Amino acid sequence: MSGELSCVHEQARVYAHMTLMLDDGSVADSSRANGKPALIELGNESVSAALEQQLLGMKVGDKKTFKLAANDAFGESNPNLIQFMDIQNFPQDIDVSEGAVLAFEQPSGEPMPGIIREVQGHSVKVDFNHPLAGHTVTFEIEVLSIDNPPQTH
Repeated sequence: MSGELSCVHEQARVYAHMTLMLDDGSVADSSRANGKPALIELGNESVSAALEQQLLGMKVGDKKTFKLAANDAFGESNPNLIQFMDIQNFPQDIDVSEGAVLAFEQPSGEPMPGIIREVQGHSVKVDFNHPLAGHTVTFEIEVLSIDNPPQTH
């Protein structure tokens, strides 16, 4: 049974280097670029079930490359998360240009990133979807370490 704990299972916390690529081959994100591994927590819905399935059974040192459709990666783009705001509502010292990522405060006080998609006159189109929503993503993962919570019997 102890051998089972040396691989990724349903409740593991996995530290891994991850590189995310789009279909055109461009790198969308990479933990290697900033030198800080990603923490992936399984079993708490912080990542998709499809991503968890790809990780299950991997061991420290394992490397894997796989592709997930948008729905299994970061979800489809949700039109309800695209909002139009008046440019007057933005502080004057903020760069409100297409492609800029700004932090907006949610009612709970938590920050939420929004991407400026378009500026037309006084209207600013802000997209609160994950930046990779709607994209098929290729994942390159290398497992660095696995934290296993205490097993309860």
